[in-house]
Amino acid sequence: MANLSPSRQKALLRKYARNLKFLMMAASICLIVWTLPKQAKFRYEIEKGRIWTQKDLISPYNFAILKTPQEIDNDHRAALASITPIYQLNTDIGQQQLDTFKSSLEVKWHSAGLNDRQKEAYLTIGTNLLKNIYDTGLLRLNPKYQQYAADYPVTILNKNIATDKNTADLFTKQKALDYCNQVLSKQKDIDKSFLLDLIISRLQNNLVYDDGLTARLEKEAIESLSVTRGMVQKDEIIVSKGSVVNDEVYQKLESYKKAFEDNARVNGDRRLVVLGEVLLVSIAIALLMVFLYLFRKDIYHDNRLVSLILLVITAMLGTLSLAIKLEMPNLYYIPYCIVPIIIRILFDTRLALNIHLLVVLIAGFFVPNSFEFAYFEITAGMVSIYSMKHLIRREQFLISALIITFSYFVAFLGISFIREGSFINISWVDFLPFVVSVLLTLLAYPLIYLFEKLFAITSDITLIELTNTNAPLLRELAFTAPGTFQHSLQVANLAENAIYSIGGNALLVRAGALYHDIGKLENPLFFIENQSSGFNPHDKLPYEESAQIIIRHVSKGVEMAEKANIPEVVIDFIRTHHGNTRVDYFYQSYLKNFPEKLINENTFRYPGPIPFSKEGGVLMLADSVEAASRSLKEPDEKSISELVDRIVKYKLNQDQLKDSDITLKEIETIKEIFKRMLMSIYHVRINY
Repeated sequence: MANLSPSRQKALLRKYARNLKFLMMAASICLIVWTLPKQAKFRYEIEKGRIWTQKDLISPYNFAILKTPQEIDNDHRAALASITPIYQLNTDIGQQQLDTFKSSLEVKWHSAGLNDRQKEAYLTIGTNLLKNIYDTGLLRLNPKYQQYAADYPVTILNKNIATDKNTADLFTKQKALDYCNQVLSKQKDIDKSFLLDLIISRLQNNLVYDDGLTARLEKEAIESLSVTRGMVQKDEIIVSKGSVVNDEVYQKLESYKKAFEDNARVNGDRRLVVLGEVLLVSIAIALLMVFLYLFRKDIYHDNRLVSLILLVITAMLGTLSLAIKLEMPNLYYIPYCIVPIIIRILFDTRLALNIHLLVVLIAGFFVPNSFEFAYFEITAGMVSIYSMKHLIRREQFLISALIITFSYFVAFLGISFIREGSFINISWVDFLPFVVSVLLTLLAYPLIYLFEKLFAITSDITLIELTNTNAPLLRELAFTAPGTFQHSLQVANLAENAIYSIGGNALLVRAGALYHDIGKLENPLFFIENQSSGFNPHDKLPYEESAQIIIRHVSKGVEMAEKANIPEVVIDFIRTHHGNTRVDYFYQSYLKNFPEKLINENTFRYPGPIPFSKEGGVLMLADSVEAASRSLKEPDEKSISELVDRIVKYKLNQDQLKDSDITLKEIETIKEIFKRMLMSIYHVRINY
């Protein structure tokens, strides 16, 4: 492009920028369609308890009626209850423990001081007790089954021969110990504790719970259950027009919906489904771009901002699609209101509402009860946008969250009343997803910060931080050039009140006003508001040099602001607050004292540009009016009014406001506000 003319270079840049915009749109459409579920959409909205207002719905084919989740759960419970836990009998354990008992008695009978007769008696009693316990069966109870009853039926397998018993008829170690203690207590001339210790050490479960076999039987029992009950025949009426969708009809409709989706998945043309999604998403994205072109050309022509908007939309719809694929129990957990909040804070109200409507419309095709979904999310989105209209304090995020929660609650009550017709039957647990959604909406705060850094955008939150007078540059201005600082505060008040009245970003114009003169930090004493001793350094300088020092505060201010990482949108106020006007005092003084010399007028003229926004134009007027008002010797209603009229007329005659998008009617409003505020500042009594 080095050999092309400047005009040709600009034309090519515009062309490629336009192509990049279309490429981003196409990429966004493809990503959204790629993530969306690829299945045919059931055409009817099903809601229990409502009147069926459609025509008679006739079944186009045979399909089975699905059981309700409650019915399936009841069947599962019955199936599991029919399966008793399986215990395997290990006959070797009993014999092993009897042999070990005899061996232990042989070893210890001498130390116990037993004679042969006593030894035989101990052996007989102990052997009979252990044999009786192991013949009956010794096991450990399973807490899984004890939660329903202390004793429960079991099936005992002995070499593949099953026997049904109850744990009440079997031994646990504690029951075996109690049994032995009871029997031995009736025996005379027996050292009960000695024999009991030998028996206890020989108690080992010979009935072992077979978890694998029991689980397999339970699984087989559940798998053998049918999930359907009855059939709807082809050409049979599923629901008649005007009838109530009761529980039975509702289940038929749900079954028909499932059969329809299964049939569409097998016999439907997936390519047509994808094409339909492409068309729907393309219309939505195209409408968004038309809106930007018609009402926000500044965003439309900035591919950086367009990419941010498309990223937010794509991310939200991608999140919804992921939730559907993961079968999230409730899609209202997703924080849909985060989109309008982010767009509102980064851009404006109209764009936020437009984008939110488009996102909800697309999402409505893929969520159940799409009308309810649209009502919930559109109303909540509108509330979130309205509640963030003027972001002045950080706590407005929390206040907005509470208002959104309340709007969800009111909508939830209204829809529940319509659906249930009863206050008692409302399922309050269903409101929990909305609360979680609102809490997740608070993630907008860190996301806004991230988007600001990635896309170089200045939000109201950043402007609030910049307008804090404890910010480094403003503190330095207050200490080094206190007159300029006070002037900036007065300009901020004038400009902010004016922009409130005619419409605009009050936070932005306040930030611009506070920083517009920071370039005066370089040579504060060369500006009259900082001269307190009567000494004026300009008295010793040529008029041209004095003019250049005054003019240089603009370029120096831009340099200082860039070094301090002040946003570009605020730096624009520094560049434009004098436009390309002349430093008339030094220019006229030069002409008066050197009438014979030729002078380049640009030496006494600010470099510009002129203000190109409503906020910039208001700041220019406020700056000039406030500075000029300090020269009034006896400020009164007449002198202030004439001063404001003269300053505004001069700026208009110099074409300084032609790019500011300020109407003549708004000019009159601005003048009236300036006059009223200046009279209040100078304590002028107004004649009524």
